[in-house]
Formats: sequence, structure tokens, C-alpha cells
Amino acid sequence: MNEEVLLESRTLRESVAEHTGALDKVKALSVLPDGVHVTTRMVADYFEVGETVVRAVVHDHRDELEANGYRVLTGPELSCLKQLCGLHPRTRSVAVFSRRTVLNVAMLLRDSVVARQVRAYLLDAERNTRPQPVDNLFHIDLAALDERITRISTETAGRLIGQTIVPVLNHLIHASGEQRRELTAIREDLERVKRTLQERELTGAVAAMDAMGRREFENHVAGLCRRDGCTVANTESGSGLSAGLVGRTADGRRLVVRCEHSAPHRAVGSAAMRRFTGVAKLEYEAEVALFVTTSTFTPAALDLAARHGITAVHRALLEAWSTGTALQVLR
Repeated sequence: MNEEVLLESRTLRESVAEHTGALDKVKALSVLPDGVHVTTRMVADYFEVGETVVRAVVHDHRDELEANGYRVLTGPELSCLKQLCGLHPRTRSVAVFSRRTVLNVAMLLRDSVVARQVRAYLLDAERNTRPQPVDNLFHIDLAALDERITRISTETAGRLIGQTIVPVLNHLIHASGEQRRELTAIREDLERVKRTLQERELTGAVAAMDAMGRREFENHVAGLCRRDGCTVANTESGSGLSAGLVGRTADGRRLVVRCEHSAPHRAVGSAAMRRFTGVAKLEYEAEVALFVTTSTFTPAALDLAARHGITAVHRALLEAWSTGTALQVLR
């Protein structure tokens, strides 16, 4: 499965519709106070597009979205939502999305940078998820598990817990009445271990990058590119590309990378994105262009990136890239 096939095939979209966790891998999704529903405005903000873009997707794919939870509330249902969520009393109807519907939108939006990043995580999860045999689950020794976790990599431990032990325990909990309480406690302990491992891995990665100097950060990004099969080198000073890398991807496409090391609260603006677009596309004729930053991008900068085919690697995506997740565009 690849991104283009996913965009075109409803059957394939339905096959991965349950993996709503891919949304949280990219950024936090705001929901109404009921903790379930998302408005059209919230969906547009998440994907950093206009509301008209979301409405166009709904118009073109309404049947599919309704099958995944999209609804327009009126009457008693709307009255209940108004009371619960503090909506304007004169609101006559409101369109609401479930998390599954928002993921469905991510698989239909072609030009949203955020949607492309969600699809990348979704495809990675689909490739990596494989059933694995597990024996003797009734004799799990948590102390021994903790000792093993200290000996193996964080990534391996997280995958073992998330893809193997927890799903099987879920099945056993539903199937066993007498041991339900004990099994539930074991599952909660394992989930806490998994969350701790993930937080430790990401926190360590971003803290290390924040402490780097400009040149050290550029070398770090170059190392990530080489890890994913690219050949890259520093550009000559005075070339017009500040802290940049040029080279080739593993399949031979021309690659240009801009490295922007800045404080997390300083978002990259449209002016910097416009300059990089000109250098990458006109001077270097790049087929793959990455703008990598330790901070974030303004909506205007992301819009420019989407229109000109620039991959905007923001702080959260950089963390994932640094901890082993390959960028989709480099494959």
C-alpha cells in the first residue's frame, strides 16, 4: 500500500480506519467538551486548511464519511449538545465528526501537509503491525519484564507491549470472568510502562536537539538523511542556502534540505519558506525539498510548503524522525 493508492481506494481506507492513533502522532486534536465530537472548524484547524476545504471533502465523500461517524445534528440531539458544550442557543444545526471521521478526512485531503504526515504514520503502522505468537501469558513476572526492558531497546519494548502483550490481554479479559480484575491490573501496569518508555524516548531526543549548535544540528539532520539511504553534503558558504544540505535520495532524486535551529516558541514564517522554495526549486531544481526546524511553522508557511511541494518537518515530526521513523518522502 502507498499514499496514492490510499487516496484513491475507499476499500483500503476502510481497512485502516480503526488506526485513529495516527492523528495523535502528528498533533493534538481538539474536541468538544463532550470528549467525542469535533466540529468543522476544529477539523480545519487540525489540518491547517480553510473550512471550505473540509466542506468540499464532505460534499464529495459524504456517504463514506457518514459511514465513519459524520453527522449533522438538529432537534433534540442538537439541544443536548448545546447544553453540554455551550454552543450558541440560536444554532440551528451543527456538523460533527468522530475521531474515525477525522482520520477519514486525513486520507482524502491531498494538499494538507498535516494530512500527508498522518497518512505517513498510518502507512508505517500498517506495515509494522504483524501478529506475533505469545506463550504463557498467565505467568507474566512484572519484575522480570522490568529487568528485560532495561536490557533491550526502548523501541523494541514499546512494540512488544503495544502490539503483542496488551492486545492478547484484552482478549483474555473479555474471555475470563474470574481473572478479569487481575488481568486488568496487569494490562494497566504494562500501559504505564509503555507510556513511560515513549515519553522518555521523545523527551531525550528533543532535549538533545535543543542543546545542539547550528552546525551540530545540521550534521544531525545529515545523519538522519544518510540513515534513510540518502547521500548529502553541506552547501558552500555564500550559496544563498543557509545551513543547507544537498544530495540525492536512495532512488536518485535531487534532494535539498534547509536546517533551522531555533527556540521551540519561534515559528518559521512564510518569508523564510518563500526564500527556501526559490533556492530549492529554482537554483537546485530539487525533486525533494525538506525544511527541517526544531520549532513549528506558521499556517501561511505551511500553505506555501503544500503549494510548492516542500516537506515541512516540524518539531513533532523531527522527534519521530530522530527516534527511528523514516520520512515518507525519502522512501
